Amino acid sequence: MACPHAQSQDLRPPRPNQSVYREDCTQCFDSIDDEAGLDVCLSCFNGGCAGDRNHSLLHYSLTSHPLVLNIKRTQKHVQRDEPPPKLTKLAIAAETEEDKYDTTTRVKCHACGIQDVDRSLGNLPAVVNGVMKAMTFAKSEEVKAWEQEFTPCEHTLCLQQEAGRQIESQNLGSCSRCELKENLWLCLECGNLGCGRAQFGGVGGNSHGLAHATESGHAVAVKLGSITPEGNADVYCYQCNEERVDTELAKHLAHWGISIAEREKTEKSLMEMQVEQNLKWDFSMTTEDGKELSPLFGQGFTGLKNIGNSCYLNSAVQCLFSLPDFQIRYYRPDEPPPTTQVPAEDLETQLRKLADGVLSGRYSRPETNTHVSPDDPEVPHQKGLSPAMFKHLIGRNHEEFSTMRQQDAFEFLLHLFKHISISNNSQSSQDPVQSFRFVMEQRLQCSNCKRVRYRTDEQDNISIPVPVRRRQAVNGQSGAADEPKGSEFEPISLKECLDVFTATTAVELTCPACGSKAGFTKTSKFKTFPKNLAINPLRFEIINWVPTKLDIPVQVTDEAFDLSAYKSSGLQPTEEELPEDADVGGSSSSAAAFTPNAEALGQLESMGFPRNRCEKALHATGNADAEAAMNWLFSHMDDPDIDQPLDLGGGAGGGSADDADKIAQLGDMGIGAPQARKALRECNGDVNRALDWVFSHPDDQGDFGEDAPTAAKESKTLPGSEQLPAKFELQSIVCHKGSSIHAGHYVAFIRRAIPGTDKDKHWVLFNDEKVVKAVDVDEMKKFAYIYFFRMVED
Repeated sequence: MACPHAQSQDLRPPRPNQSVYREDCTQCFDSIDDEAGLDVCLSCFNGGCAGDRNHSLLHYSLTSHPLVLNIKRTQKHVQRDEPPPKLTKLAIAAETEEDKYDTTTRVKCHACGIQDVDRSLGNLPAVVNGVMKAMTFAKSEEVKAWEQEFTPCEHTLCLQQEAGRQIESQNLGSCSRCELKENLWLCLECGNLGCGRAQFGGVGGNSHGLAHATESGHAVAVKLGSITPEGNADVYCYQCNEERVDTELAKHLAHWGISIAEREKTEKSLMEMQVEQNLKWDFSMTTEDGKELSPLFGQGFTGLKNIGNSCYLNSAVQCLFSLPDFQIRYYRPDEPPPTTQVPAEDLETQLRKLADGVLSGRYSRPETNTHVSPDDPEVPHQKGLSPAMFKHLIGRNHEEFSTMRQQDAFEFLLHLFKHISISNNSQSSQDPVQSFRFVMEQRLQCSNCKRVRYRTDEQDNISIPVPVRRRQAVNGQSGAADEPKGSEFEPISLKECLDVFTATTAVELTCPACGSKAGFTKTSKFKTFPKNLAINPLRFEIINWVPTKLDIPVQVTDEAFDLSAYKSSGLQPTEEELPEDADVGGSSSSAAAFTPNAEALGQLESMGFPRNRCEKALHATGNADAEAAMNWLFSHMDDPDIDQPLDLGGGAGGGSADDADKIAQLGDMGIGAPQARKALRECNGDVNRALDWVFSHPDDQGDFGEDAPTAAKESKTLPGSEQLPAKFELQSIVCHKGSSIHAGHYVAFIRRAIPGTDKDKHWVLFNDEKVVKAVDVDEMKKFAYIYFFRMVED
């Protein structure tokens, strides 16, 4: 029986900028390498697994899109006497996917129940060809993220073109100095065609385009095979020696008779080839004496691929999904996935997909390499899962996390916390981030009249200062190159760091009750304790006005330690509170009464901190010096109001706060009108900041107006527990290697049970896709960048 759906005129090949999910399922990590293959919807190009889970059929039930292209890939069995040569920076030849795999395809129709539709019907040939030629979603998002780095330059913005002439639009001939017909670059100034450099992947080139630029002084050229109808193309400036953006590319090409609308992309762009090369690099997992570490497989031992500087994401995700609260919330193997027509764009779906991937053990198995000799001693390892959809979704529209640059793992953790809480519609019972939330209580006491004020702040982490104590130099030398890491500094215990964090400090403020300028003492301690405690040790020092990372060893053991000594006792019967309407430190109407320390302010601004942040930090730290303010800034970088001007008055935010459209906009994100109204008032009507405010105040009932229900006026339940003793045990750490948090490499160490061993828990190293039994963890714990502790339940 012929399939009538194959004749539909609605079938169209994917556009160049359209996502094609043809590597793995959008709802699980089953892929084209599985026995049943992957079904790509020929209407919207969603990828759905065709095996036992059959998410392809689920997609059809939600969308009624009948036709799919089933893609199945199997590894070729090639007998070799030796493995293929390792790629080097100068290599221009590499194995292609066709060299390593056999790929089979067939068209299926869910509506008709036909398993092999005649693919010659209607538009099917063009659609199938378009799907197979399209970049996969993972690679296209990676390329887009890298391309965000490109900017115009003076040479593209001020381009002067010679007299134009007609160049045939699609068949553009060959290089003016050789016979090459690909990798051709058009000089936008004079219209010369020259071949490019030889490229990774076997693309030929004799650098005649570069020679022309050198001889003529012409700067800007475009790679012809990379031009798309949407106006994207490789544009290179030989004067800047960098890829650039030409904002008038269509106009400049039209000058040579080339219509962008008629162009078809025929070659990989430079960025696509660079991405391919980056993904070829391999990193061995060996001990210091060269022994290969023992790989682990099974439930809870699944690695994540590094998809371009994504180790910060991989390490944070592995630590979070090792916790019961995240496992219970998102690992639901017995439940169907959320019903959404666009699963790749739904955070709930992608978090469940990620949880299933890393926890189920379904994908944690040794990867067979058929391209090496059977006698090769290589230790088998797993292929790892690509978190491309999750990375794109969680980083979308973010200035940093949407790029392919290395990022700070701690900043990413807080960014992830925010989006998870928002996605749970502020329902704390469903939000696993609630397990990290607790309350810090700040106590201020006037040094003269002894009146006090208590203030509480909800948090989901702490950043603790690490004291810097250098060892005394021996023979005039310290920290020599051959000495162990951290030998320049004396080890600091975690207890000492917490002692400093909760210590009493002096604050230079005017008392509103007695008028004394003697100042206040300030102490911050825990009012409640979380189930899970994330600690970021601040190992920084200002060197030549630049924050520099220091390798200070912090001593942390696997044994449970008690935080009871750091609990706030709260207001005592013998203490007298400052009046509620008294503003500590200045006028109740403006920040004008606070005058920042001019010298400290200048030092902070010279480090690149915005003035608003500098003033806020100086006010919070007693207006004393730049170092104390800088440490405060590092620990409050993600405060939702960090960029707001210093406001000591606490007055209303502005007339736009009750704007109905803004309240409706926040309502579309699952935020109730009372919360939206109060958040907008607190943030001067700024919707984005209001969204952050709601995240930072999840238990605030909001503004109900005069008719506020009784429940809203009652005291809210504080997150965390006041139970004592408050004992915590180290569960996992994120470690960083490199001189800067914005470069280097992140890995995660997690304590968990290993089947077949005699110990309750072992330390396991997650280094992207490689998961191994860890050694020398005590040394790594000394320099961890993030510590994850869990409260010990009696």
